[in-house]
Amino acid sequence: MTTGVTAAKGFRAAGVAAGIKASGGPDLALVVNDGPSRAAAGVFTANRVKAAPVLWSQQVLKAGEVTAVVLNSGGANACTGPLGFQDTHATAEKVAAVLGHSAAEVAVCSTGLIGERLPMDAVLAGVEKAAAALSAEGGADAARAIMTTDTVPKEAVAHGAGFTVGGMAKGAGMLAPALATMLCVLTTDADVSAENLDRALRAATAATFDRVDSDGCMSTNDTVLLLASGASGVRPPYEEFAQAVHEVCASLARQLVADAEGATKEVAIEVIHAASEADALEVGRACARSNLLKCAIFGQDPNWGRVLAAVGTTRAAFEPDQLAVAINGVWVCRNGTFAEDRAKVDMSGREVRITVDLNAGDATATIWTNDLTHDYVHENSAYST
Repeated sequence: MTTGVTAAKGFRAAGVAAGIKASGGPDLALVVNDGPSRAAAGVFTANRVKAAPVLWSQQVLKAGEVTAVVLNSGGANACTGPLGFQDTHATAEKVAAVLGHSAAEVAVCSTGLIGERLPMDAVLAGVEKAAAALSAEGGADAARAIMTTDTVPKEAVAHGAGFTVGGMAKGAGMLAPALATMLCVLTTDADVSAENLDRALRAATAATFDRVDSDGCMSTNDTVLLLASGASGVRPPYEEFAQAVHEVCASLARQLVADAEGATKEVAIEVIHAASEADALEVGRACARSNLLKCAIFGQDPNWGRVLAAVGTTRAAFEPDQLAVAINGVWVCRNGTFAEDRAKVDMSGREVRITVDLNAGDATATIWTNDLTHDYVHENSAYST
């Protein structure tokens, strides 16, 4: 079954080796919407330091139409000044010239090391190479070309009544809210207005990508785009369409956590009985960002005291003597103190679920994170060298 950005009708994609990466691996992807619709929506990093491609693509998305997306790995084109923005503009112009469209309908995405300009000769030649390789079966190649420290490509697909939503994403580190660090392109052959694309995308990202918190670090380049070709001729009810978008985003978000740099555990922090969803999210994020807790998880130590210590740093409504914590189903803490024997907790598997009961209301939320490992420290201690 075809997955990824070419699972939906009306899209072609390619992934090529343009020579941007020193490794010589695939490093430039192109996704083209052949229509008949060109409706699009996007959400971007909340980091105040935004890469040139983010600034460019934000302007493009204001019109609600995107014909093509060009993405490169091997360089973030962030903190590169006016020349970096000119490079992004030149990339969009090249795509437009090759495809016969307007640069104002070309979104640009980059990922890699911050603070260095892209090798533009390679980028522009890569655009031509990718355009020549465009195919309705090219989604998998595109997903590989956007990988940086990812170990596997990430694709997903969901089917509705007569329509399809597909997508690809990259991201393995700097996974934190306001979008989780990533580049993500979603496509659909449903006939959906730009307004409803935006509405569905924001709802989906809020409940999926924004709840991935691998290391608390926010990228300069986060971009999630949703393009609609309308090629199926189906105009689904909004709720049905939104559910399909959510399904694809949820799958990609879990894949991001599973491939987090050096991780040995995928951790779900479920906060229940919170006074509000905001409280549940704040508590979940506090736990996900506790290096002490993440180290304990790496060591397979059910140290519930680390959980309570993190909960106590938040502004959430709770009484300390009413808190409860379960680790992989064993309630090791009740009423703010020890309960079942922590030795009963089995943390040998890949997945760990921590449940925090605030006993303060009816709201709930889950944050996904991972453990803090030797490999993560090694990967990020030498990233730029």
